[in-house]
Amino acid sequence: MASPAPALIFNTDFDPQTGEAVPVVPGLVRVTAPNASAYTFTGTNSFIIGHDSVAVIDPGPDSATHQAALERAVAGRSIEAIILSHTHRDHSASARRLADVWGVPLWFEGRHRPSRPLRRFERNPIQNSCDWDLVPDRKLADGEVLEVGRVRIGVHTTPGHCANHLAFGLVGTPTLLTGDHIMGWNSTLVSVPDGSMADYLASLDKVIPLEFSHYVPAHGGPIADGVGYARTLKAHREARNEQVLAAVKAGADSLGKVVSAVYPNIGLALRIAARMTVTAHVEYLEGLGKLTVRRGPFGARLKAD
Repeated sequence: MASPAPALIFNTDFDPQTGEAVPVVPGLVRVTAPNASAYTFTGTNSFIIGHDSVAVIDPGPDSATHQAALERAVAGRSIEAIILSHTHRDHSASARRLADVWGVPLWFEGRHRPSRPLRRFERNPIQNSCDWDLVPDRKLADGEVLEVGRVRIGVHTTPGHCANHLAFGLVGTPTLLTGDHIMGWNSTLVSVPDGSMADYLASLDKVIPLEFSHYVPAHGGPIADGVGYARTLKAHREARNEQVLAAVKAGADSLGKVVSAVYPNIGLALRIAARMTVTAHVEYLEGLGKLTVRRGPFGARLKAD
C-alpha cells in the first residue's frame, strides 16, 4: 500500500494589494498584477529590485493598468533591465513591449522550449501559455551575479516547471525569488513536455542547500521557512510517485484511471491539472524503469515493471 503524500500546508491567506508597491525586504518591492485565476492565484507578482536604479522582474500580463502600477513603483528611478524568471505568458507577455517603451534590455535564460522533444501523437497542453517568440537581449547563466542598483542578484537555473526557469538570490541576504518553482499557495504545475518532473526534483535538490531560507514566490505570499517547505514539497512529490505506481500495480492501466485512483474526489474543473500532474509522474517513473508506457493515437497504456 502506497503511503499518503505528506501534508503540505498551503498559505492562501494573502492580501496581494493589487497594483500597490509593497516593500518585501530592503531593495525589493512587490507589485501584484490584476490577473488572478485558478492557475495564478491572486495574480503574478512583479518585483522592483534595486535602490537608486532598478530592474523589473517578471513584468507580467500586457496590461496598461499594471504598467502604470510598475511605473509608480519605479518612482522615476532609472530602469536597467527587465528580467524574467521564465517565459510563461502570465510573467512575460508585456516584457518585449515594455523593454521597447522603457528603452531597456531584456534578460532571461533563453528562448522558450520544451523540456524534451514532442513524441508522435503528442501535443503540449500549455502551448498557448508560452512565449515562444521572445528572444533575450542577454542570456543569463547559472552562477552569474548581476548587480542592479546596489543589489547583487545571484542567478540559479531551476528547470522543471519549464526548461528556462530561473530563481534569483539576493546575495548576502536570506531571500530567494523562487518564481514558479516553489510557491506557498499551491504545489507547482509540472506539465510535460513543457516541464519535467525529473528536472523539477533535481532543482529542489539544488535549491535546498543554498544559503537562502526566505522564499519569495511569483504567486502568493512569502515562505518564511523556505528550506523546510521545499523538503516537504519534495517528500510530497516522492509520495505521489509511490501512489501512481501503486495505482498501476492495482490495475489502473491508463492515465484517466490513475487520475481517478490518486484523486478520487477531484472535481471536473481540476481534473485537467491533475491529469497533467499524473502524466509528469508517469514519465518520471518510466525514466526510472518502474513503468512501461505504450503510447498510441488513442492514449497511453501503463504497466508496472
